[in-house]
Formats: sequence, C-alpha cells, structure tokens
Amino acid sequence: MRKRNVLIQFWLYPKEANHFKKLVKKSGLNQSTYLRHLINGVVPQDAPPPDYYGMMNELRRIGNALDRAAQQAELHGLPNTAYYDNAVQRLDRAILDITDAVVMPRKL
Repeated sequence: MRKRNVLIQFWLYPKEANHFKKLVKKSGLNQSTYLRHLINGVVPQDAPPPDYYGMMNELRRIGNALDRAAQQAELHGLPNTAYYDNAVQRLDRAILDITDAVVMPRKL
C-alpha cells in the first residue's frame, strides 16, 4: 500500500515552471523528491558531473598505490621513490581535475 497518499496540485507561471524544471534537472532528482527535500528544509545539491564517479575511482586507485608504496618502504626499509613520486603526481592531477569539475558557480 502506498504510504504517500495525499495529492497536492498547484499552478505555476511558465517562467516559474521552466526555472523549477531546470533546478530539478540539475539536481538529478525527480520533481516529487526535489519538493519533499525543500519541504523538509534541505536544499538539494546539484548532481555531480558525469565523470565524477570515474574520478573518485581514480583517487581510490592512487590511494591504493600509495598504500603499496608505504608497505614496500616499511617491509624493505627503503621506499620506491620513483613509484611513490609517480603516484603523488597522479594524485595531484586527479585532485585538480575533480576540483575543476565539482567547484562550479551556482546560480539560483
């Protein structure tokens, strides 16, 4: 049985409706969920860019590479500096890419 059983309808001007649809699309939510967030005092965030999850996976891979380098350093007493430097450079690039992709000016 459906728990949400109260239907609420309202009218908007075309300009308001277009603005609302743009906000909903940017959030990645559907209209009902977007409105429920607002009603509950939560301002929906914009959905992350499409390549966000790929970037996060790259950060995880780099983190794992740094862990391996640290384990090798501890095991042998000497770090593999070339491997470690390469991983740090990849991490720096990935952080810059993610920052550029996610930090965007918001217009409301």
